[in-house]
Amino acid sequence: MEAHAFAFLRSPAGQQLLSQLTAVTLTPDNHLPIAMQLRQQVDDPALVHALLETAVLRQKAVSKFSRADQMYFTRDALEQASGELIAHYRSRRLAQMGAGLIADLGCGIGGDSLALCQQAEVIGIDRDEVRLRLAACNVAVYGGNGRFHPLQADLTQLPPLPVAAFFFDPARRDESGRRLRSVQAYRPPLSLAEQWLDRVPHGAVKVSPAISYAEIPPTAEIEFVSVEGEVKEGILWFGALRTGVRRRATLLPGGHTLTDEDTADPLPIGPPQQYLYEPDGAVIRAQLVQALGHRLGAAQIDATIAYLTANEYRQTPFARCYRLEDSFPFQLKRLRHYLRQRGISQVTIKKRGSPLDPQWLEQQLRLGKHDPAAANAAHRILFLTQTEGEAAVLVGTAVKDNN
Repeated sequence: MEAHAFAFLRSPAGQQLLSQLTAVTLTPDNHLPIAMQLRQQVDDPALVHALLETAVLRQKAVSKFSRADQMYFTRDALEQASGELIAHYRSRRLAQMGAGLIADLGCGIGGDSLALCQQAEVIGIDRDEVRLRLAACNVAVYGGNGRFHPLQADLTQLPPLPVAAFFFDPARRDESGRRLRSVQAYRPPLSLAEQWLDRVPHGAVKVSPAISYAEIPPTAEIEFVSVEGEVKEGILWFGALRTGVRRRATLLPGGHTLTDEDTADPLPIGPPQQYLYEPDGAVIRAQLVQALGHRLGAAQIDATIAYLTANEYRQTPFARCYRLEDSFPFQLKRLRHYLRQRGISQVTIKKRGSPLDPQWLEQQLRLGKHDPAAANAAHRILFLTQTEGEAAVLVGTAVKDNN
């Protein structure tokens, strides 16, 4: 977004048009007629584009921000921005440390600053002047006006500031939108945080949840965060922001957390039992499957597979639980016969440790329509996996009180 376009959006005329657009759900069907109507009211095509783009992005941002209808975005900055839920979660740890002045390195449109400003004074640093203006407005929407201090600067040229702590959110995609795998390929790279840590020892860095463990600094705590079962990001905590553990998995919105605080002996390996537990992705990424298994009194079905099994059901927020009906070595003909014999015409296929494509398998099963009144006609979940090193299929249903 250009500076003159944002200035127009903030003008009385722009605010009136934005208010009208925000009240409408833009779709591919009505986008062109609304654009043509705007062109009759606004001469500059760039301003019409800014109005429509802001309205569209406000709709997209609803899943991240509760006050999205009052905020301002650019497309790439919105994709990069943390969701409000995670941002507030992070800010509470900084608040517990007692940091009164925090530097938000690469603040973008202010997705983290708006939460940090609830706890402290924030210096928002970005090299893009327009993004800083967007950030200031977004912070104000959340009541942080007066606590946000924008600073336009190139982080690679800016020396560390005298702040109590910093939060660093580097770009993890290149100019063409491709994901950057290595932390040293981030823009700026993780090495920038290491430079700040020499002056400001307390900091947090947002990283991809796919970060390689070989690239995690030995002085950091790594936390993987999932929201409603989807792993969203990793966080590196340094200095006083560390909690004394090395690895942590946190599930939002509940705030449930699992750590490596208790060193656990290896789990037993054994055949599938009455229940199968599918750990949350954050638990898997934090390498805490065995820690969870000890909590559940469970075994692993294979040393390389993140499925847990037990004869006793224990409710847990850290895994989905399924009641198993059967398990056997995988053979297509045997599985097809098994399902047809029981009148099962609908399946959900999950896989872990199997090379098979679930869509291909579903086609190969050729499940026909069965009499819905048949006693065993039902939906089943198929797990393509391996047990004790052998390809296997597990058949079950979800336990209803799963979190």
